[in-house]
This record gives sequence, structure tokens and C-alpha cells, in this order.
Amino acid sequence: MSNIRGLSFYKRKKKISKAHVREVFSWIFGMLIAAFMATVLNIFLGTMTSVVGVSMEPTLYNGQDVFINTFVYLITSPQRGDVVVFLPNGNVNSHYYVKRVVAVPGDKIVIQDGILYVNDEKSPWVMEKLVDAGIAANEFVLENGEVFCIGDNTDNSEDSRSANIGPVEEKDILGKVWFRAPCDEAGMGFVK
Repeated sequence: MSNIRGLSFYKRKKKISKAHVREVFSWIFGMLIAAFMATVLNIFLGTMTSVVGVSMEPTLYNGQDVFINTFVYLITSPQRGDVVVFLPNGNVNSHYYVKRVVAVPGDKIVIQDGILYVNDEKSPWVMEKLVDAGIAANEFVLENGEVFCIGDNTDNSEDSRSANIGPVEEKDILGKVWFRAPCDEAGMGFVK
């Protein structure tokens, strides 16, 4: 008898192998990890804004995009040296201000002979002589929940020295600038 091979309408049952199950679970696990990472990044990188003006040069430049850590001040308070983003006096109709924290609650502030003193010591964050002392011409102490902010380009900065801004309340701070996007004047990188 000859072997005749022809069409067969017999269907073999497909078996689910362990390899297939492992691959499906690896895809599900990968998607869960991606969703978790996206959530975490959204919390830490959740906000981006552009610097307006030259008040933070040479650290940040006009029009440069910065990423804001909106989570950090939920668990800690601003520290001296932090570059923060805030709405002056909580005014939602204003643009975001980007400035450096030079004093924190309880610190004594005064500007004498163009030098910023914090707790009777020269501030390491302001190296230039300040032309305008503003409200800091008279010594005062920051109250609980207040920080004193100044732009790195001190002579071209509207900051806490201005009577219309004054000490910044922590509740008005959106977050800490932690990363800057590249621009023509400066590269990208972490903000110091």
C-alpha cells in the first residue's frame, strides 16, 4: 500500500507552553514597570517652565526651560542655595519667578554697604555688591514658612528685596529647579 499524503482536516490541539506563559507575564510586568516609572517621573519632572528675564544669569538664561521637582517640598523645606520656582505673593496671574533661596525661616537678614548678611555672616550665595538693598536695608528675621530669594544676576533681578515681592511664603513655591534643558548660552544639566 502506498503512503498517500493529502489534505488533512484533523486539527491538533494547541498546547500552551510554559515559554508562552512566561512571555505573556514578562510583557505584563514590563508594562507595569513602565506605568510605575511614568508616574514617578511625572511626580518629579511633572512641571516644566521657562525662565523669564536675565535675573538668574549665568546659572539660567532667558527662555531656557527648566524641570521642577514638585514633590521635594512636600517632604522637606527649601534650603539655602536651592533654586526655586514661585508665584510672587501667590498671584496666579503672574509668571513664575525663578530665584535662589539665600535665607530660610529664623534667619536674620540685612544688606549693609552692598553686602548681604545672613545671621551676621556674608552670604555665600551673593558675591556681588548689591546696588539696591530694598526692604533688606533694615534688619529683620524671617518668620516661619518664609524664605528670602535673590536672583543670581543681582543687579537685574526683581526678588525678595522688592517691597512688592518680599519674603516668599513656602506655600507659594511650586518646587525646586533640578534640571535645565539646553540653550544657546549654556548646556543642559543639573542645577547647582
